[in-house]
Amino acid sequence: MEDKISLLIIYTGGTIGMIKDPATGSLRPFDFKGIYDQIPELSRFHYHLDFHSFDPLVDSSDMNPRRWIALAEVIEKHYENYDGFVVLHGSDTMAYTASALSFMLENLNKPVIFTGSQLPLGVLRTDGRENFITAIELAAATEENTPVVPEVSIYFENHLLRANRTMKYNAENFNAFVSPNYPALADVGVYIKFNRHRIRKPNFKKLRVHKKLETQLTLLKLFPGITQQVVEATLNIPGLRAVILETFGSGNAPTEPWFIEALGRAIAKGLHIINISQCPAGSVEQGKYDTSLALKNIGVISGGDMTTEAALTKTMYLLGRKTGPEEFRAIMNLSLRGEITAH
Repeated sequence: MEDKISLLIIYTGGTIGMIKDPATGSLRPFDFKGIYDQIPELSRFHYHLDFHSFDPLVDSSDMNPRRWIALAEVIEKHYENYDGFVVLHGSDTMAYTASALSFMLENLNKPVIFTGSQLPLGVLRTDGRENFITAIELAAATEENTPVVPEVSIYFENHLLRANRTMKYNAENFNAFVSPNYPALADVGVYIKFNRHRIRKPNFKKLRVHKKLETQLTLLKLFPGITQQVVEATLNIPGLRAVILETFGSGNAPTEPWFIEALGRAIAKGLHIINISQCPAGSVEQGKYDTSLALKNIGVISGGDMTTEAALTKTMYLLGRKTGPEEFRAIMNLSLRGEITAH
């Protein structure tokens, strides 16, 4: 008899794991020991499911790099014992956590699928039930004893998306996430349709978990009328290592001398500045217009079509590896985990 597929469900916190307390009517965290009573359909899978809950549970607004490391360590500890992992996580910062894990888990050859919900599992109209059941089915999918999706991904409302291509764009609809610059890895309807040519292939190397993340970086979003004082104050934050610069359109920014000179001085002192578009879809193309040529000339790094979430977590990862300036610049333009379209 063929061995059962074995999956570890990791509950970090968030909306999906909440149910209504019959005594008080308020929402409380769900005890996953009773999961088969709450979702009896799970028993029809014939998978072996184990559960691990963070203690204490963490609202996604309180997620941070220290907790990303704790999550990566759970996967590392249990990696050889399971065929895949499903991570239940609050939706607000899910794209950040999942993007970070994609970089931290080098040589990942098993599915790590994040999911959550907009309504708690204990609410009648919850989207959590379908998201949870389908994420388990996706994590268990194999062909010729090889996982179909051996990468970090996010499943939400009928779409399986590459984690480091994903952003949350809707706070109310069940379809809360989009992947503007990379198509879905799978579309789920009556059938699950895997888009196999878009999914990363396993390399069968030993998992390597990176646990050092540099947090001395910030986001600077440009807007018409941004002042020299704001820009200078940001670039001169003590100990700052990198800035994700959110620019207009295809990477455009003001051409006023004070602005370019401020960025140039910061780069000369060793600050990494990465150019990411404020537009969800499309790519930074430094030099396409005069308004981005100056950025290119002073050494601002193009972030291509990366999401802000991917650029930020990739920067944390690279700086944590103590990557040198030239290597950092080169690797930011390379696809490590499918996070950027390399040209």
